[in-house]
Amino acid sequence: MATSYNAPAPVTNRVQAFFAPVNRATQTPALFDAAGQLNFNPAAPPAPWVSLGWIQNFTRKATSKTAPVLTGIPASPLEQTRESLLAEVSFEFLGWTKLTMALATGSQHMNLLAESAGASESADGGTPVNPVTVQAGSTAAFVALAQADAATFKPGQWIAIDSDYTGQTGFVGLPVSGAYLKQPLSDVNYIRRITFNVGLVAQVTTAGLTLASPLIGGAPAAGLKAQPIVGFVDREGGSFYQEWSALFLEQGMQGESIFYHYPRLQSVISASETPSLLDPKQKEGLARILLKGQYLALPVTDPLDGERVVCYRSYLPAPNALV
Repeated sequence: MATSYNAPAPVTNRVQAFFAPVNRATQTPALFDAAGQLNFNPAAPPAPWVSLGWIQNFTRKATSKTAPVLTGIPASPLEQTRESLLAEVSFEFLGWTKLTMALATGSQHMNLLAESAGASESADGGTPVNPVTVQAGSTAAFVALAQADAATFKPGQWIAIDSDYTGQTGFVGLPVSGAYLKQPLSDVNYIRRITFNVGLVAQVTTAGLTLASPLIGGAPAAGLKAQPIVGFVDREGGSFYQEWSALFLEQGMQGESIFYHYPRLQSVISASETPSLLDPKQKEGLARILLKGQYLALPVTDPLDGERVVCYRSYLPAPNALV
């Protein structure tokens, strides 16, 4: 008699999160082809995916509803149909960055532009210092500036790089839409307030700024403007919803990989934090403040067969694993 073998269930201990921008104007998500990612490197994910590190309390919840199609007398089930297609994802980020803060809020997330002397006060930043113009020859990790402009920055400073606002409406900010404007504004610095094209200055030279990590928007074009920022701010309320493509990775101890690809996720809660005691045996004391993310999965149409789906779960077995 033939012997039957069962492949063991994957054993994992942590989940990694990767996010990529969605083109909001065309509702085009980032594509993840699991078949072409046999050598996916979490430490250096392929563009446009951005690693957000480890997350915890990762929960997937399907809330789709099905119903039987009844026929005959007495009525009996003939088949079943899907009445609704809904799914939710929730987890906690283990670090605070611009991107994790934005993903943990349901509305706009903005940069606090460094203010000029005697600036008028505002809850989301007053009158900023004047921007400087980016020169030709920049790369994703180097911002070319005139010598005098470069001298106004210093290592350890955050900067925002984007175009001037010129009165446009609709989605603004590239490659990440940071806001949706229903009417024109008068703030020429608005796009740099909401841009995700930010970086940390690692070195200042007479030719420009070397960044600690590449800009999410790639090499900035000549003519864009750069301004220093001192932090970030988001607001509870408003009509704008963050939307991103998401990829979650669980790596098994035997070399297998499980990918959960959500083409479109929108935040469904306002800014939320979860305190986590450093000593779980105590009822109070020092606590780590974790950002809470909760999302609604929006559907996409699979071009393979026209079906509408909200998530792709891919499993890449370990080498020589049983099928």
